[in-house]
Amino acid sequence: MSSHLTLAALSLCCCLVIHAVYVLFIAPYRNPLSRLAGPPLRWIFTNHLPAVLNPAVSPRVHDVFVQHYGRSVRIRGIGPWDERLLTLDPLSLHYVLKHSTVFEKPWQSRRLITSLIGCGMLSAEGQVHRRQRRVATPAFSVQNMRELVPVVFRKANELRAKWLTLMPDQTASAQVQLDICRWISRATFDVIGLAGFDYDFNAIEDESNELFCAYKEMFEVSISQGGFTRTMFNIYLPAISSLFRDRTMRTVQRCQETIRRVAGRLIQEKKRKILDGEKSGASRDLLSLLIKSNLATDLPADCRISDEDMLHNINTFMFAGSDTSSLSVTWILLLLAQHPSIQDRLRSELFSVAQPGTLSFETLTEEEMQSIYESLSALPYLHNVIREGLRLIPPVHSSIRVATQDTEIPTSYPIHYRNGKVDTETRCLHIPKGTLVHIAIEAFNLDKGIWGEDAWEFRPDRWDSLPEVVQQQPGLFSNLMTFSAGPRSCIGMRFSLIEIKSFLYFLLTHFVFHEADVKIVKANVVLTRPYVVKQFQEGSQCPVLVSCYRQPPSS
Repeated sequence: MSSHLTLAALSLCCCLVIHAVYVLFIAPYRNPLSRLAGPPLRWIFTNHLPAVLNPAVSPRVHDVFVQHYGRSVRIRGIGPWDERLLTLDPLSLHYVLKHSTVFEKPWQSRRLITSLIGCGMLSAEGQVHRRQRRVATPAFSVQNMRELVPVVFRKANELRAKWLTLMPDQTASAQVQLDICRWISRATFDVIGLAGFDYDFNAIEDESNELFCAYKEMFEVSISQGGFTRTMFNIYLPAISSLFRDRTMRTVQRCQETIRRVAGRLIQEKKRKILDGEKSGASRDLLSLLIKSNLATDLPADCRISDEDMLHNINTFMFAGSDTSSLSVTWILLLLAQHPSIQDRLRSELFSVAQPGTLSFETLTEEEMQSIYESLSALPYLHNVIREGLRLIPPVHSSIRVATQDTEIPTSYPIHYRNGKVDTETRCLHIPKGTLVHIAIEAFNLDKGIWGEDAWEFRPDRWDSLPEVVQQQPGLFSNLMTFSAGPRSCIGMRFSLIEIKSFLYFLLTHFVFHEADVKIVKANVVLTRPYVVKQFQEGSQCPVLVSCYRQPPSS
């Protein structure tokens, strides 16, 4: 009996060894991607991900890739079996993002997102995603977004007033150092709470709200803790991971219980009011619009979404909406602090809408607020500054897709092979099923071959005379990849732009921003976040010197 067991064990070991040899040494070289040119590796288990994903070096890395390996580059993922395509070809990128049923988010990414905020539009695929997107799209119409302008204005004005209370002396020469990343994050949480489901976190004034703390703690824990080993267990062995819960997992689950209880109650209450036909002036929040869209009589029953899906998408709005907008405003303000002349020029343009002190925002009607925003939207330099900021530092550094079937990706640039040959005739790449495609959002926004040799500089005037090749770039907004492209592009783009323009208007017409005596660097921690050098343990922060604006006396 023991001899049979020994033989079985030896057979199993031999099978495992043969499989490992095939996966490590044979399969990679049978992959068509292995023919592509790509950067070298020091040894078999190293990879290119740290260089590709680190915004401190990724612009230089991508620039070197284009110069040496063309625009269709083979890179190594987590192991020798993980050959990936990093495409810097606009035609290839457009194809991948357009064909979202062929190129989906990898299941590993979806499992991580779902474990945190549920299966909303950020992680759903296929029919589930189409159903959720169809129900949500009416809520994000141009008219509905305009109706939310007063919500944004009131919170931007509240942040302005709060900052004034922090000024020891409201003279132009008195400066106070503020962590604008933290403050603007609190304000955008307030905005998305009201705009999302008519709930006021009151985070600008007080960070003790139960629901606010649950969301904030869950998001902060998810991006700053866990570690590689725990993450791998959560992805590949979730059942075992749940049996041995660490502090991070217990925190996330506690926060999820609070969100399910409080936000779930809000969903049920709003649904009841809508079904009862109650008239309410506060029914323009996204949740109310989502419920109304879901209950529409012309929507087939199989296209409706459940209350659980409602909660998942509210969580998605909170997660994707608050952080991305706050980081966009933070980075733009930092860039303006680093470029005083651009800040002064933008402030002068903003004054054309209304001089400080000439408007009392507390007494403005909603129609007047919307009129002011229309004037803001028409300001050309403000538009250029925002586009340039979103181009230079997109909140989402990069993304990833996986081919669900064998397919061919069209190319518009010559293909470089690892044997040194450059193919100028072939206009497609064969991609096997299971291949991961790296979507380098930042790289497309900073491509010197597209935007010019000054692509890494903050120069808003470039938007008045763009190179023609920019028009060939895919992108939902101004040929930028910041809001992605295709069927899975950012559904909240209009709302994000309303937030960015409104906050810049309120803050720049009342305050002046200068660089603080600290070095701030970019780090890709789910999103591209600011950190102070040698203070990474303190979390994301962006200290800036802020003083009250005082208009110079007229001559």
